[in-house]
Formats: sequence, C-alpha cells, structure tokens
Amino acid sequence: MGMTMTQKILAAHAGLDKVEAGELILVSLDRVLGNDITSPVAIREFNKLGYTEVYDKEKVTMVMDHFAPNKDIKAAIQCKMCRDFCAEKEVVHFYDVGQMGVEHALLPEKGLVVSGDVVIGADSHTCTYGALGAFSTGVGSSDMACGMATGKAWFKVPSAIKFVLTGTPRAHITGKDVILHIIGKIGVDGALYRSMEFTGEGAHALSVTDRLTICNMAIEAGAKNGIFEVDEKTLAYIAERSDRKPVVYTADEDAAYDEVIEIDLSAIKPTVAFPHLPENTHTTDEIDEIKIDQVVIGSCTNGYYENIKEAAELMRGRKVAKGVRAIIIPATQEIYLRAMREGLLEVFIQAGCAVSTPTCGPCLGGHMGILAPKERAVATTNRNFVGRMGDPTSEVYLASPAVAAASAILGRIASADEL
Repeated sequence: MGMTMTQKILAAHAGLDKVEAGELILVSLDRVLGNDITSPVAIREFNKLGYTEVYDKEKVTMVMDHFAPNKDIKAAIQCKMCRDFCAEKEVVHFYDVGQMGVEHALLPEKGLVVSGDVVIGADSHTCTYGALGAFSTGVGSSDMACGMATGKAWFKVPSAIKFVLTGTPRAHITGKDVILHIIGKIGVDGALYRSMEFTGEGAHALSVTDRLTICNMAIEAGAKNGIFEVDEKTLAYIAERSDRKPVVYTADEDAAYDEVIEIDLSAIKPTVAFPHLPENTHTTDEIDEIKIDQVVIGSCTNGYYENIKEAAELMRGRKVAKGVRAIIIPATQEIYLRAMREGLLEVFIQAGCAVSTPTCGPCLGGHMGILAPKERAVATTNRNFVGRMGDPTSEVYLASPAVAAASAILGRIASADEL
C-alpha cells in the first residue's frame, strides 16, 4: 500500500522508507514556532530541561502577535520574556512590534516555509502551511520547548481523507466559503487526527491565499493537518519569497484513504458559520435578517492582501451602517503597506472603518474589538466558540471577507450580491 502526501513527508523526516497510519515516529523539524502567549510557557520548560542553546538559531521563530502591541502589563511581561530569550539565544527570526504580522500570514510571506517542510507551532492554526505542500501542525508549549531544544518531535502518523475539488468558484466565493462548507458537511470532529489532503482541478484553480485559508481551518474539523498538492502556483509563490529549494511530495496512486469526498466548487454559495461552532453553517440565502454590531476583517485566516482588496472594492463609495463598528486588520506590515499604497486604507476610512496595525487582537477576545453582552459580530476569523470574542452572551458569525464587507454596509448578515 502506498503513502499519502503527509505520510511521505513524515517518512522522509524520520529517515524511514515507509510509514503507516498509527505508527509512532520521531521526526526532524524544519521550523519551530511560538507566539507571545505560548512561547513564555515553552521558555520556562526549555530552561527546566537544562538547555542553554536552541537547536538551530535560524529555525526557531517567535512572533509577537496575539496581545501585541501590548494590551496590558501582563502582555508586556510576556513579550519581554520572549524578547530577552531570543536576544540571548541569538534567534534570527524574532518578530516584534513594527516588524511582526499575524504569525501564520507572516511566515509564508517571509519565505520561512517551503514545500516538503515539517513545521510545529505552539498555536493550533499552524496547520496553515499545508497550503504550500508542507506538513505543519499545532502542538503544546512543552512540545515547542523540546522542539527548540532538540529539533525533534514525536508524531503518530495520521490516516487521511482525500478531498477531490472540482469546478471553479463563482464571484465572491473564496477559500473561507469552501472550508466552512466542508466543516458544515463533515463536522468539527469529522477529520479528527487525520490529514485533510486536497487535490483535483478545483484545488489547482484556487489561489494560494484561498489554500492558506482552507488549511488554516483544517483544525476546526479536528484534523492533524491540511495539505494541498504542490503546483505551479505554489512554486511561483515560494520562488518569490525564498531561496530555499522546495521538495515536492505527491501521494502514491495506491495510497490508502479513510474516505474520498468530492466537492464541486461551482456549487458553493456564500456560507456563514453561526454560533457557537464552525460546523453550524448556513448559506446566506437561507438566513433571515440578523442585525449585527461589529465586523472584523483580518486574522491569520483572512487578513491577506487578496482579502483586504476584495473587502475594499465592495466598500468603495459606500458607508458602514449606523450602529456597526467595522475593524480592518491587514495581517502583515507588507500587506498594510500595499493596501496603503493602492488607496485601500483610504477607502476603508472613508467608509467609516477603523484600520489597525497587524494583530490577532479581536480573534481570541484579546483586544481591539471585544464584544459586550449580547452583541453580534461577523468576523473573518476561524473560531466562534462561546465567549470567543468577548462576553459569553455575545455571538460570532464566521464568514468570508465579501460577506463581512456586505454585512458592515447593510448592518445585517448579507452577501455581496445584495449590494
């Protein structure tokens, strides 16, 4: 029996010719990632283990993005611990205020991940980098500590679900609609500890941004990782950003899959996940009037330039509805600069939006957009659990940038077609 894409990457990094689902293996790491919330815990564990140096100064990365710019004294202390550690250990890829972005948008942009890599991060949405044909997954801070110290991690080899994507998405249908449709179909535990592997003509029709969004939310279906086949779009994206040579792995024809699911992208409609789970999905044509108080466009899921531009084009010449707070957060400084140069930030400000420096802020209920009791928000983020963005009685509706922008203008959940 052959191997899946994920299994081939793991086998290569374990120094094995072959691995099978369920097998426990020790894997060499190409990158270890942490942020300002998870890294301090890992640093304390690293010190407890008695290590004095990280395994590779180029391969350890810390990004100050969750509570940065510092929202309070505790956040400042957390960031200072990371700053001091990285300075002492001479960690090359430390990104602080002014240089940082939302971590999972920043690493691909900086060329720090290429096809064939194995990446762990002390953040559940580390699975984002599967869009580039890498194996990437979230781990706990203790695993991050061991990874920083040894450059190794233990894994149970996952089995896989194969998603065959066909067709081409309609206008204003993005990767966010695709992954919400899939999660609505299989549920939040539908891919539990399995690899979600995407292939087919439809997969190749998607932009790299769409693929990043889809893999980012693989964890919301319980997956160990998400991964796309590498194609010319992938290689062109990497070549623009990295001088490292990608290694391309393709699934064997006789690879074993638990399931094969076909998704026709042309049939997908604008999709919204209602509170309080990403699987609670409805298409916009099924939704009665739901008034909202806030819109957030940004995050590691949908803060890319492509997303910012789409939202701006829909808001151009229009105004945010009275009583709605619209917050725009480009995911990196590079995206912010490009949006500024092209006049997109002016479009947002003229529409009545607030534009923020890159931060995870509101996504996790950290800062820059906390909800009061019973308030409702449409967000391009990735989770809508109880209390995720503020008060436990508030509600978060997950949607694409197009739906979020239309909702901000109309003051209710709406699709771009209604503008």
